[in-house]
Amino acid sequence: MAKQIFVNLPVSNLEKSKAFHLALGHSINPKFTDDNAACVVVSDSIYFMLLKREYFQTFTDRSICDTKSQVQVLLALNADDRGQVDTIMSTALAHGGTEAGAPRDYGFMYQRSFADPDGHVFEVFYMNEAEFPAG
Repeated sequence: MAKQIFVNLPVSNLEKSKAFHLALGHSINPKFTDDNAACVVVSDSIYFMLLKREYFQTFTDRSICDTKSQVQVLLALNADDRGQVDTIMSTALAHGGTEAGAPRDYGFMYQRSFADPDGHVFEVFYMNEAEFPAG
């Protein structure tokens, strides 16, 4: 059974991408960081590997999608409460992110989405499972 997840993301500007994630409160693990890649620590079990696009391409024979106009994956990250969702969103927008959809409020769940400077979409949400509708 897997205990950790490493999400590999192609980036066009490694330093800008690192700065963006640092602004969001993440850290960089220098052990797995060099001129081609950076390991962003989101939690004890979640890591984003930011890979320069040309380096990312060495791991696959498939073409890399243009994340400014196409989506391959939506990365959903939970927050402690609604206020933290808004704070993370504001921080992302202040550091080069763009809003990637209207806020969604389902009563039991509140969600906002942003795209990082490379166009990768992150959904930040708070969910109160006690208020989840039955059935």
